[in-house]
Amino acid sequence: MGKQAVKVGLLGLGTIGSRVVELFESNLDMINEKNDLQLVLERVAERDPEKLKSLKIPAEKMLTSAFELVKDPNIDIVIELIGGLEPARSLIREALENGKYVVTANKDLIATHGDELLELARSRNLNIYYEASVGGGIPLIRPLKHSLVADRLNRVVGILNGTTNYILTRMSCEGLEFNAALAQAREKGFAEADPSSDIEGRDASYKLMIMAGLAFGCSIDPAQVYVEGITGITVGDINYAREIGCVIKLLAIGEKLPAGIALRVHPTMISQNHPLASVNNEFNAVFIEGELVGEVMFYGRGAGGAPTSTAVMADVVEAARCKEGYVVCNGVEKKTTGTLYVPVEDLSSSFYLRFLAEDRPGVLAAFSKVFGDNQVSLDMVIQKRRVGDLAEIVLVTHLVREAAFRTAVDQVMNLEMIRPNPSTIRLMI
Repeated sequence: MGKQAVKVGLLGLGTIGSRVVELFESNLDMINEKNDLQLVLERVAERDPEKLKSLKIPAEKMLTSAFELVKDPNIDIVIELIGGLEPARSLIREALENGKYVVTANKDLIATHGDELLELARSRNLNIYYEASVGGGIPLIRPLKHSLVADRLNRVVGILNGTTNYILTRMSCEGLEFNAALAQAREKGFAEADPSSDIEGRDASYKLMIMAGLAFGCSIDPAQVYVEGITGITVGDINYAREIGCVIKLLAIGEKLPAGIALRVHPTMISQNHPLASVNNEFNAVFIEGELVGEVMFYGRGAGGAPTSTAVMADVVEAARCKEGYVVCNGVEKKTTGTLYVPVEDLSSSFYLRFLAEDRPGVLAAFSKVFGDNQVSLDMVIQKRRVGDLAEIVLVTHLVREAAFRTAVDQVMNLEMIRPNPSTIRLMI
């Protein structure tokens, strides 16, 4: 007697969805044999009929209505690859209410409404699988949910956005300014037509929220994540970073501190000797620090249809094995509430500060006094070039509380001989 088919429905034929269809066509026999399953891609829903035709999907499997698919009683697993908050949220709710397991790559939705949807899944004795929502094809969610579950995790630090990492790499290696590097990223397919979510840091913040919620066992409030993008980074900043032995990366940092959870995404100067410094172009990497395991690093292609489709298919296999009773339906997160947060103002960092000032006697003494009055200790002062009649000054501080540093900078910028709009970057040596 043959195994009962596990029927899969797919929503969305974008970059990832199209590669999932191809994966079903090319690797399905191997996947089924390896996992003792009989997966079948039963229906595909896509609003654009041309996408359905271009992938040569049989007419009987085509749908243009996503809601029709999630209500289909023959479907066991729904893959949501539409993206965005709506209608994805409503579609996933409908799928769960109709008794279906859900697989998604939707980081925005899991970060902002994951608790609500996972609670609904739990009430139906189902699950939502979202490995593909963070890190593309890099295994990150499953290790946090299973492999590291016995350890107390205290820190998650990562390069979680391939677009920004590609831009910063090109700025560093080719001397391109930001807009030129962004244009190249678009040409190579590493940046969307509207890259604002990437370059402003929101994409990385959603991924950090998902990882931190699992690592620290708590619900994450999006309003508590400090987010700063890379649009203000210049080649000049990158050259100064190199001079002091650093590179600039957009880092997502989550820390479990005695006073609470600290979550932030911002450009960071890191030592050239740090393993994350050599993560270039569209690649991603994540450091996880535990009390027992120490440092664990995950590295690979963090985006793209091919790697992300493998994460989607791995979740489909896990959902199917759960449905068939090979494994108990587990891993439905139950996160604690009442999470305490440490605001970025209360954290301590070393800082890089670059600004323009009148090139005349007394300037150094004036801003040094302001920093001293605010208990900001300077590690180095660099003055090597002029911009017109102005001197460009670069400061690097010792470790200082962020609130004190900000107060000092505001006061320095109010000095008559100092020009506004400084460049500020945190350091992690």
